[in-house]
Amino acid sequence: MSQYRYLFADLRTDQLLDQLPVQGVTFDDYIGKTGALSGTIPVADAGMAERVKRAVVPGRTALWIERGPDLWWGGIVWTMTPGVDDRGAVSVAIQAATFDSYWDHCILRDTLEAVQEDQFDIARDLVQYAAEQEGGDIGIRTDASRASGVLRDRTYSRYDSTRVREALDHLAGVENGFEWRVQVYRDAATGERVKRLQLGYPTIQAGAAPIMLTYPGNVLTYSWPQDATGMANVWQSRGATDNNNQAQDSRPIMSTLWSYPDKLKNGWPRLDGSSDYNTVERLDTLDEHARADLARAKDPVVIPTVKARLDGQVTPALIGAPVRLRIRDIWFSVGLDADYRVVGLHVTPAQRGQQESAELYLEAA
Repeated sequence: MSQYRYLFADLRTDQLLDQLPVQGVTFDDYIGKTGALSGTIPVADAGMAERVKRAVVPGRTALWIERGPDLWWGGIVWTMTPGVDDRGAVSVAIQAATFDSYWDHCILRDTLEAVQEDQFDIARDLVQYAAEQEGGDIGIRTDASRASGVLRDRTYSRYDSTRVREALDHLAGVENGFEWRVQVYRDAATGERVKRLQLGYPTIQAGAAPIMLTYPGNVLTYSWPQDATGMANVWQSRGATDNNNQAQDSRPIMSTLWSYPDKLKNGWPRLDGSSDYNTVERLDTLDEHARADLARAKDPVVIPTVKARLDGQVTPALIGAPVRLRIRDIWFSVGLDADYRVVGLHVTPAQRGQQESAELYLEAA
């Protein structure tokens, strides 16, 4: 059974508060969305109860997961729920989210403007703004040396009360945008726990040689969902209202109506899609959003999931890395041999009656 350690620390200083046992743990991390953790702390006596009360304070406690010498996950405890079962056993259920969830709680209280700045610089400025507010620095590092080569104009008005996470997602989600996440790792030289804004254009990449995954083999199970519920071949986005005079009717600016006419010619039904960007006042920016949204929606979403053994190759460092997947079974009777990129990871530590495993979420390379 692999040894996991659960370290609880002060969010702002990263001072270690306690190492506590956590049972029934699952945790995940992704590119493009917030990762989550859930688990339960058993409370055997009053002494343990006091330790939990001191170390686990929702909203100000960080949780780190170590596996061996490596950091596998880091985030913020947002909820804790003490309870007792019908046998009188006390436990505390906790839920946490990766450090990027902090930016859902940071609002731009000042107007920020960028004119022909690299989109990476704009992203770093948003993160820096949050860190410069009183109490806002939770130690997320940025790397100012990297550039995407794509210049943007952006204005974030203080009157819109935009959250930093929303601003980052909208900035990254336009045509010719980028990917971002908060990466956690242990500094090899100092042993320090590190949380870092990771930026990738056009995508986040990790590693060079692809990891080989095979079924039958080191892949235990797989699933191959194909979801067309959000599919669209015609798209229009709504932006900000076109005037500030409350005495007059206000109408949102509308993007160009974008479509894939070849889809309709090839027999697809018309599938309309729309999106709202109520702080976007420029038509060219709104069109960039609309085209990017349509490009993401033009085909059914296919995100293969494979459950693999944790054999030393499969670690959280795989997020963004290439894998080569080979499957031969009844469904793939002629065999599948294709390249993918890991865009998410869901880990279940070994528990009584359950083998340690990781589910990898894949995207076609």
